[in-house]
Amino acid sequence: MPDAARRRRVQRTLAGYFFISPGLLGLALFLVGPLIYSLWLSLTEWDIISPPVFVGLENFRTAFLDDKLFWVSLYVTVRYTLVAVPLTLIAALAAALLLDLNIRGISGFRAIYYLPAMTPAVASVVLWRWIFNSEFGLLNYILDFVGLPKVEWLISADVVMYSFWIMALWSIGPMMIIFLAGLHGVPRTLYEAAEVDGANAWRKLWAVTIPQLSPVILFNLVIGLINTFQVFTAGYLLTAGGPKNATLFYVLYTYRNAFEWLKMGYAASLSWVLFAIVMVMTIFIFRSLGRAVHYEAG
Repeated sequence: MPDAARRRRVQRTLAGYFFISPGLLGLALFLVGPLIYSLWLSLTEWDIISPPVFVGLENFRTAFLDDKLFWVSLYVTVRYTLVAVPLTLIAALAAALLLDLNIRGISGFRAIYYLPAMTPAVASVVLWRWIFNSEFGLLNYILDFVGLPKVEWLISADVVMYSFWIMALWSIGPMMIIFLAGLHGVPRTLYEAAEVDGANAWRKLWAVTIPQLSPVILFNLVIGLINTFQVFTAGYLLTAGGPKNATLFYVLYTYRNAFEWLKMGYAASLSWVLFAIVMVMTIFIFRSLGRAVHYEAG
């Protein structure tokens, strides 16, 4: 009997591995394999045409000590992140609070707020190019209508980053939906208890809503950080990294090294530096803010 039970256990285990084997194979071929290959590429000098030449850590030394554009792209990305992440967090939370109201037609407003997230990135960039056009753009038309001077949104190196921060608000839909789901999970009894204690709407927001949403806020913060460090499409199509490298985002610079200048090994090393930066920042956020997060018991 024990032998028969053991055979059935082995059969079930083998059957389980058989059914998950497509997923494991895909994981190995399309994730783990490319990761290992890119790590090896980061230690080589390769222009796609010639065979890779092993150079050790030379690519990393070049990035940190010799490449000025590496630091420019990192500065541009960090500057964008420091404003875009809190800006989108606040805007998404505010939109979620409004869309959590129990009023007629609220489902339609939710769909409208989420619709920009469904718009293809290239189409969105084309739309924003028209909005920010210095001569006939919608934004400058509104400024001129109210008597304000026109702004060179995409031409001035001092102003162009504000354009990207404004565009960041266009894509708060997914973050807003997550906040909205979190709001639906806040027990109504907590609000009722706060009302009994005489709390107004503002006090309920800070004493009940924000603490209860802290896990969601932490999640959106980390995801927002990762996403902003990978900005590419807008910088590539809207300004091509200009003017004067003011929008030379890190991923755009990595792309140029790989596919414009054919420095595949160096581009791979830049990718791993980005991975290390995001990993360190994520760990720092979890360790510094994780204790302030409120989780439901049980």
